[in-house]
Amino acid sequence: MHPDMHLHIIAGLLRRGHALDQLSTGLTLLSVVLGLVPLWINTPALPVAMLAACLMLLGLVEKYYALRVAFDAELFQTLASDATHLTANTRALDQALTGLGLQPAGKASRPWAERSQGALKLLRQQVLFVALQCVLLLGTLLIYPWLAMFH
Repeated sequence: MHPDMHLHIIAGLLRRGHALDQLSTGLTLLSVVLGLVPLWINTPALPVAMLAACLMLLGLVEKYYALRVAFDAELFQTLASDATHLTANTRALDQALTGLGLQPAGKASRPWAERSQGALKLLRQQVLFVALQCVLLLGTLLIYPWLAMFH
């Protein structure tokens, strides 16, 4: 596969992280509301507050991965748009990242296949935390009526 096409595909995949981040933001805001519900109605507050706190924590971790994925998406897109100078741009990128402390010096000059795998791993981590949020929120909504019944 031609290097610029490879970079464009990876950048496109990484841009999907934005939609995941929006979903996670909605789930995180919903967890805040869920955490406040016991204050409005007479239900046990501790279990719901703990679940809401877990949902918010998962949302914060997802935000970290969303920022990393978005940063990588921009880098891959920038490099893909000028693939004729990919070797020179890669050296400049490595120098900039190392100079800013965003990359250890030992990771400079890695092949693009390895960099792509690292970026996609970040995207998979983001997907994992959004999925955990969805599962925990669904579980919370399913057990919530039981909590109110036993109060």
